[in-house]
Parts: sequence; C-alpha cells; structure tokens
Amino acid sequence: MTSDAGARGCPAHPGRTPLYGPEFAANPARVYDALRRHGPVAPVELAPGIPASLVISYDAALAVLRDPERFPKDARRWERTVPPDSPVVPFMKYRPACNKTDGAEHARLRAAVSDSLSRIDLNTLRASVERHSETLIRRFAGRGAADLRAEYALVLPLLVFNEVLGCPPEIGDRIVVAMQGFVENVDTAKSNRILLEAIGELVALKRERPADDLTTWILDHPARLTDEEVTEQFIPLIGLATEPEQNLIANGLRLLLSDGRFAGDLSGGSLPVADALDEVLWTDPPIANWAISYPVDDVEFRGVRLPADQPVVIGFAAANTDPSTASANRAGNRAHLAWGAGPHTCPVQGQARLIASVAMEKLLDALPDMELAVPAGQLEWRPGFAQRALKALPVRFPPAQAPPPPPSAAAVWEGDPAQRSNATSGPAAAPAPRPVAVPERRRGALARWWHGK
Repeated sequence: MTSDAGARGCPAHPGRTPLYGPEFAANPARVYDALRRHGPVAPVELAPGIPASLVISYDAALAVLRDPERFPKDARRWERTVPPDSPVVPFMKYRPACNKTDGAEHARLRAAVSDSLSRIDLNTLRASVERHSETLIRRFAGRGAADLRAEYALVLPLLVFNEVLGCPPEIGDRIVVAMQGFVENVDTAKSNRILLEAIGELVALKRERPADDLTTWILDHPARLTDEEVTEQFIPLIGLATEPEQNLIANGLRLLLSDGRFAGDLSGGSLPVADALDEVLWTDPPIANWAISYPVDDVEFRGVRLPADQPVVIGFAAANTDPSTASANRAGNRAHLAWGAGPHTCPVQGQARLIASVAMEKLLDALPDMELAVPAGQLEWRPGFAQRALKALPVRFPPAQAPPPPPSAAAVWEGDPAQRSNATSGPAAAPAPRPVAVPERRRGALARWWHGK
C-alpha cells in the first residue's frame, strides 16, 4: 500500500508522527525526543494509514509488557480494520505462535520452544560461530576492504542458525530471502508465501528423517505440536535469528569502530565486547519498536486513552533512553528492554548474545587494524519502524595474508548446491579453516585496546 502522503513521509492521520521513511531511519532519537512532549505514550503511524500508540517511557513500557490481560497479542480484530495490502500486515497479523498468543495457548507453545532451545549446547554453538566466522573472514581478509554488514553480519547468523535447525541450504536460502522481504516491506505477501512453504518443507523433512537438531526437538516435545503449529513457531524464531542478530553484530561493530571509548585514545580506560553489546542494546537495539499488543477495549493508561483494536507498540529504543531513567554508565547494566519483559521475553537472548560476542571477537582478532571507510555520520540506515539496521558497514584494513579457503567452504559462496549442503549440513561437516594470519605491524588504538595494551 502506497500513498503520496507516505511517499513524502507525512502521516495519513493528522497529528501522528510517521515511523517510516528515510527521515525517521536517519535519526530516530530525534523523533523519540520530539514525541516525549506527549508523555509516556505518543500517537504514531507505522505505515501510511496504520495508526498506533508508541510507548516511549521505560516504566510505562514495563507495565504494558507485564500486563497481557489488558494488552493481549491477538491481532485478528485489528486485521479487520486495516487494508489487507498494507505492507505491515503480513508480519503483524495473527499467527498461532507463542509470540502472538496469550494464556494457556501461549504457555503450551512457549514451553515447546523454550524447552527445545535449552537443549542447544553453548560450546557447540560457540564452535559453530567460530568456524563460520573464520570462513567468512577468509573471503575478504586479503582485499583490505569489506562491507561488514553484507559480507559478515548478514551471513554469519544464517549459517549458524541453519546448523541449529538442521536446515539444508536449499531451504535456508529461501527462508533468508523471505525474512528480508518482511523487514524491508518488499512484496510481503510473496515473502509470507515463500516462508511458509520453506519451513513446511523443513518440518516435513524432519518428520521423515529426525536428527539431533532444534527442529526435531520441537517436533518431539511432549506438547505435541502439529506441523502447522511447528511452522508458526519457526517464523518468529527465524525472524529473531536473522534480521535482529545481524543488526546486533553490525551495530556493535559500528560502535567499536566509531566510539572514542573503544576506538579512540584509550588511555583513560576501556570497555570489553560484552559491555559494548550492552551499550548497543541500550541505545541502538536491533529491534527498535515491537512487542505489539491490541487492547480488546479502550484502555485508560497513564493519562492516555488507548483505543480498542489499535496497536500498542513498545518503543524499546525510546524507553531505554528515557531521560528519567538514563544512566551515564551502562557497563554491566542489563536492565534494558531490548529483549522485552514479562511472559513474552525473548527466548533466545542468551544464544543471541553469544553469537554476537564471538562474531565480534573473531573479527577483531583477525583484523585488529580495521577502521571505518567513511565517517560514522555518513553511514546510512535502512527504513522501517521495527528495526535499527545499517544499509552497509564499509571498513578498510591492511590486507591480511591468509591461505586459500578449503574447497567446501569456498563453494558455499560460489553457488554449488552440493558443496553448500556438505559445508553447512552439520557442526562437524566443514573442515575448520586456519585462523587468518595478521602481519606484524604497528597496531592502532582499536588493536591496542582489544589486546589489552
């Protein structure tokens, strides 16, 4: 759905601030600051003609997240009030998934997902991240330049999560394309169809050939989910493991390469990768606005009337930077709302942090002298109300001397389906590449910080 108003970034509903278009993407913090004049809740538009209420106060956001009775997740009544061709409908619509249900249904579905996720061995997950990180770094280490979003942060979580799912690459490729279509509002109806078909094939494959992977564990859970229910649980799981994870990695790397506390004169102190991730989760969370609920009746909340059947969106980024709760020192402080709160708290936050931290550590070890190829202020952000996502993260560095990649790892990126399947079908399938050799040279501030010098 498009309109002249939407093209100009002007709201179709007067008095509402649009959360779409390049203007919002370029500087959302300025928009959030302007919205604070409304109080803890502000009137916004998520897409042209789609009104919503954005919760921008930390305390108010916690209250909504912890009150599923007044703020339920079922979107079906809302769906009847909006044009079906609106680009936000496919990923906001009701699904019988644990992130869009409440009560007993939510508890049953959530148990199958959470119990299965808890079976993931973190040492095995770390080894997978390390192996795929090294393979990807080989691809650009000798060039002296790379787009860390497209060549690293975008690809790495997909390879890792495909292993966790036991997902063949020919199915995983379609899942990736579909999820990107959702996030970027590109032919979302087609993306929805591709996603459902691909996940359906994966579920059918694991029914026929079960294995020691997340897909099989969910299928075998005592909750006895149907194939349709398993498919629907995978949509939010894959969504969390792809777009937000790549944004977390890219945003973390941007911070390391641009913030003076990390990349500048470090004589006054330094912060480790874990604290850099916390800073990103406070100020630039990969999911900026989400945890959408749909009140069944009009709700009086913090002096604001929230209309029935209209989305109430949690502004994670705005709430985290609420001036009334902001702290100058966030090192070690994980009270941010980037993972949500209450019964719908993100079930994969531990795994997500591990993937991001290992990904950043491996890159810093391999290419300690890298720097941004453009000033930080010139980096561009992708539009969309839900995400905080860079278009690209170009860097440069002294070329590293690395041996050629193993044939199977190279084929993963050269389009050979047979080799792709062999390289990514399981944790032990691809030979572990040797670490990239970094030539001896005078290292910059980032390198000195990373190696404790």
